[in-house]
Amino acid sequence: MASGKYDAWLVDLDGTLYTARWVRLAMAMELAVFGWSAVATLRRFRHEHETLREELIAGTALAATHASPFAAQVSRTAVALAIPAEQVEATVRVWMIDRPQKWIRRFRRSSLIAELRDFRAQGGRTALVSDYPAQQKIRALGTGDLFEIIVASGEEHGPRNLKPDPEGYLHAAELLQVEPSRCLVIGDRDDADGAAARAAKMDFRLV
Repeated sequence: MASGKYDAWLVDLDGTLYTARWVRLAMAMELAVFGWSAVATLRRFRHEHETLREELIAGTALAATHASPFAAQVSRTAVALAIPAEQVEATVRVWMIDRPQKWIRRFRRSSLIAELRDFRAQGGRTALVSDYPAQQKIRALGTGDLFEIIVASGEEHGPRNLKPDPEGYLHAAELLQVEPSRCLVIGDRDDADGAAARAAKMDFRLV
C-alpha cells in the first residue's frame, strides 16, 4: 500500500492529463481548414454539456432517461439542430475523440504522469474519472497502464450524472475498495472536479 495520506488517486482526464488550451487551439485550426461544417454541431454539443451541468447544480435536472450524460448530450444536440443522433455522435467522435489524439499526446502533462507512475510504484491505487469517453485518449497519452479503473461517461462503469455530482468518484473508490477519505481527486476544474470531490468527502488537488 502507498505510504502517506492517500491510498488512491482519482484523476480527471480532459485538461488534467494534458494542457487543454493548446489542444483546443490546434483543433480550432484543423476545424477551420478541414471541418467547418462540423462547428455548429460541436458548439451545440459543448453547450448541452454545460447546460446539463448547470441543471444539476441548480437542482432542475430531470430524472436520467439516457444511458449516460454523453448519450444525453448527443440526443439533445440532435433535437436542437434537427439532425439524426447518429450524425451528431459520428461528428463528435471524429472531432472530439479521434482527431485530437495526436495533439493530446504532444501536450500531455509529463510531470503529473510521472507522479502517477511513482504513486503506482509505491503501491497506490488509481482510477480515471471522466465526463467524456476516455479509452482512446488514454491510449493516445500512453497511460493505459496507469489506471486500474476507468469511470467515463459513455463507457462501461460510466456515471449517470456529470460532475459536480460525486457519483463517478464514489463509484471509482468503491471499485478500488478504498474509503473516500483515503482518496485524492486530481482535476483542472474546481467547480466540477473540486465540487464533486468535496461532495464525496475527498480531498482535491487543482492542476
